[in-house]
Amino acid sequence: MSLEFLWYIPNQVQPGHRGDDAVANHNSLQTLTGQAKALEDHGWGGALIGTGWGRPDTFTVATALAARTTTFQPLIAVRPGYWRPANFASAAATLDHLSEGRVLINIVSGKDNLAAYGDHEGDQAHRYARTKEFLQIVRKLWTQESVTFHGEHFSVTDSTVVPRTVVRGERKHPRLYFGGASEAAERVAAAEADVQLFWGEPLDGVQERIERLKQLSEELGREHAPLEFGLRITTLVRDTSEQAWADAEAKVAKMAQANGDIPRNLNWRAAVGQQRLLDLAARGEVLDDNLYTTPGKFGGGGAGTTWLVGSAEEVATSLRKYEKLGITHFVLSDTPYLPEIKRQGDQLLPLLR
Repeated sequence: MSLEFLWYIPNQVQPGHRGDDAVANHNSLQTLTGQAKALEDHGWGGALIGTGWGRPDTFTVATALAARTTTFQPLIAVRPGYWRPANFASAAATLDHLSEGRVLINIVSGKDNLAAYGDHEGDQAHRYARTKEFLQIVRKLWTQESVTFHGEHFSVTDSTVVPRTVVRGERKHPRLYFGGASEAAERVAAAEADVQLFWGEPLDGVQERIERLKQLSEELGREHAPLEFGLRITTLVRDTSEQAWADAEAKVAKMAQANGDIPRNLNWRAAVGQQRLLDLAARGEVLDDNLYTTPGKFGGGGAGTTWLVGSAEEVATSLRKYEKLGITHFVLSDTPYLPEIKRQGDQLLPLLR
């Protein structure tokens, strides 16, 4: 199975995301297009574009970037509830058609400011039951005609999406990525997702989860192609190991000075997957060979909770260990984003291909 290497594009209102260069027009079309084109030029397949209320609309950003690039694949993060499944399936199919099959989708069920756009929270079971129906309806609309589905959360009657998604070889529709570490999330992933994305856990934690998800897929009678696995992690790469660790420690010191000993986003802290990462610090500051856990103590939440630190050769060796466990999709990043697109594209990716 071929490997996929994606980056991260920060569609943020405020500049300086995760230590990025705080420049004027940081979220302008020109700036973001420059990042997308740099990804094309330096060997990346595309980039994750995150979602959340209070930041630029993810689908709009992805559409604009797809229009200005030729091979760039936007991994578009979307939330059930923000979108209804038929509206989303139509929008995504249209963009997939116009971009000649470059759309990737990341379904997000974590907490958000739902009331701001008229949604409601519900408990965890409610959120993931709704997500499961969303995935089921979207996949049916992309692969079938005259779809009727009446669920507890969503319904469609005699619904057909046009234009259709691009079919190419084994690709029947945009790939559906999914995250989440709770039992409810894993049951949805095992039955309905195409790719389960993990955050930067140590090798033993990732292996445990892969084995559990494969077993769950069998128990639930998965009807789709086998579930694939991905890793979303920060990779801090420098010319030497010494320089990488010096820069990593300097970044953490700056984070500590700015934020104190509390992660900034309380929604991250409430998530099962996030708590798994925060708990790693109790096992040590550095796990496996070069998995740095300390950033999570000082606001480096989400995908920034743990970092792989080292020379290109050292980070590549660590990523290949994840590959041996079954990881085939990698979503990497570091800041400043644009220089690191080029550095890691030129130094790290050739060692992984």
